[in-house]
Amino acid sequence: MPSIKVYKMDGTEAGSMELSEKVFGAEYREELIHQAVVTRLANERQGTKSTLTRTEVRGGGRKPWRQKGTGNARQGSIRAPQWIKGGVVFAPKSRDFSKGMNKKAKAAALVSALSKKVADGELVVIDQLTVAEGKTKEMAAFQKALGLNKTAVVVMDSADEKVILAARNLEKLSTLPVEQISTYEVVANAKVVLTKAAVQKIEEVYGE
Repeated sequence: MPSIKVYKMDGTEAGSMELSEKVFGAEYREELIHQAVVTRLANERQGTKSTLTRTEVRGGGRKPWRQKGTGNARQGSIRAPQWIKGGVVFAPKSRDFSKGMNKKAKAAALVSALSKKVADGELVVIDQLTVAEGKTKEMAAFQKALGLNKTAVVVMDSADEKVILAARNLEKLSTLPVEQISTYEVVANAKVVLTKAAVQKIEEVYGE
């Protein structure tokens, strides 16, 4: 069973805690992590782009000049792709890019990603996360105290409006409630910061 140090918001140690082997000591499954990230990115695509082919562009019904005798190349329509205002070859059309992923596979991907963070020393646990005024300087001090110099996501046990407001202007720091944690958020950030309560909730859901 892996063990990890617990820190306070000022960067000082506040003891340690045992982590669930099933959640934070799982086998690394790169193929599942890749699938989860691709699925997430695909589901964010709107798929609304659309341009016109030569059959859809208005006009061009008449042949611009006769077939032979003009010295020009043969042309059948001024809406052919080589003409200005002509149609587009293989024009992109609206489509649904969304993908699905098995529920168990999605859970296994998240567990694998979290375990990799623990193994690489890129997961930080804090005893609690509170700010008094919801000011950016409060989260900036927290960021500096824990040495979060690269991108980091702070996972809270519940959405705290003051914490969200205090962190939203920090370019390399993002926040989200534990219910919204995903494989993409874990692998897209250099470090993952969890509150003790968030760790317990994750273990309750994925440790069974």
